[in-house]
Amino acid sequence: MENKPKPKLLLVDDDEEIRTQMRWALSGEYEPILAGDRLGAIAAFRTHRPAVVLLDLGLPPQPASPSEGLATLAELIGLDPDVKVVIVSGQGEKANALHAIGSGAYDFFTKPIEMDDLKLMLRRCFQIVGLEREYRQLQAKVDSDAFEEIVGTGARMQICFDSIRKVATSEAPVLVLGESGTGKEMTARAIHRRSRRADGPFVAINCSAIPENLIESELFGHEKGAFTGAVAQRKGRIELAAGGTLFLDEIGDVPLAIQVKLLRFLQEKTMERVGGREEITVDTRVVAATNADLKKKMADGTFREDLFYRLAVVKINLPALRERDDDVVLLAKTFLQRFGEENDRKGLTFMPEAIRSLREHNWPGNVRELQNRVRRAVIMAEGKRISAADLELIAGSGATKVTTLREARERVERELVTEALRRNGGKVSGAAADLGVSRPTLYELMEKLGLQKPE
Repeated sequence: MENKPKPKLLLVDDDEEIRTQMRWALSGEYEPILAGDRLGAIAAFRTHRPAVVLLDLGLPPQPASPSEGLATLAELIGLDPDVKVVIVSGQGEKANALHAIGSGAYDFFTKPIEMDDLKLMLRRCFQIVGLEREYRQLQAKVDSDAFEEIVGTGARMQICFDSIRKVATSEAPVLVLGESGTGKEMTARAIHRRSRRADGPFVAINCSAIPENLIESELFGHEKGAFTGAVAQRKGRIELAAGGTLFLDEIGDVPLAIQVKLLRFLQEKTMERVGGREEITVDTRVVAATNADLKKKMADGTFREDLFYRLAVVKINLPALRERDDDVVLLAKTFLQRFGEENDRKGLTFMPEAIRSLREHNWPGNVRELQNRVRRAVIMAEGKRISAADLELIAGSGATKVTTLREARERVERELVTEALRRNGGKVSGAAADLGVSRPTLYELMEKLGLQKPE
């Protein structure tokens, strides 16, 4: 069986002896590529495209200054924003190394290097590289599998997608059922885009948001002088959607008197404006949606049975997010990428405890709640890694919303740091690697949380 190739690691240092020692120490796990200056480093990077680079800041022609090393860092990141550059610095260059981290470096080590610590950190680097590669592959799969911008890979969503495909080609009315936030309007838009009416208008109206005395005019329009304030003729949503699709959201909240007029329109494709006497023929397809129990409404007399069966020629039942297997994580990562790009914060990832909290939360607000939590986390998170606290969730406790973001963040951070230090016998380098942060960041975090530094 052919041996798996070793991952490539670029070592950039102006000291030939150090380069030789590093190659000898690391060649068991990696394929070291050596360079002694900026030009050599960039040429080697272009040729070999290593995922990780060890970079000395003091490079010729100015080895006493960090300028050449920082310029190399900027050029490497410009060639590949995903490259993990680890800075190697002398004791007097610590401030410059921290500046390099602010410019995109992954971590830094101070000479002389503890080889065991370096090896541990490199393993973590390459592990993260592998996870990011898997995520990009997953994202490509999401993009290819996304159905009319609706993301879902579970069996229940595939059933919904199949129903959309079938009903879109017909002219039958459709009733979309599901809890608030499950994507009923997106489903209606998907039906419209796949229908022969795709070039026509898509007009949406939330029936619960329109006052009862105005909804008739909103739907059917009115003639001039039909009522006080009707100073001109106005077309309603039904006419505005002619040749396309009318989406009636929260259809269960339509008053009974208006239900009668809607039923007539669905049966005959004709209507009258408020205050008008002329029958108008309108070619509009209706897709309705509700989160209410229409059968209960029919039983208590607040929703007409004949209208229900006219609307529900085809029913599509959207599952709640809690019923969609692992779609919650897939959706969260999709939103994270989208909102990260919108807010110029690319490269954001979820911490393991954030993933756990996403899976544990009950999601009463469904996809809309998830979307809003991720959008807020992208805006409010201080680093590249999104925590459960950034999402205003708490892992392991039903993911209940907390009083303040600061309280949640400090509580979660203290638990994670304490556990990481315990697992690594108090060794900061190992704990930092587990947590996916640099050692300086972990030291600062321990100081902020009042945790004692190990001897």
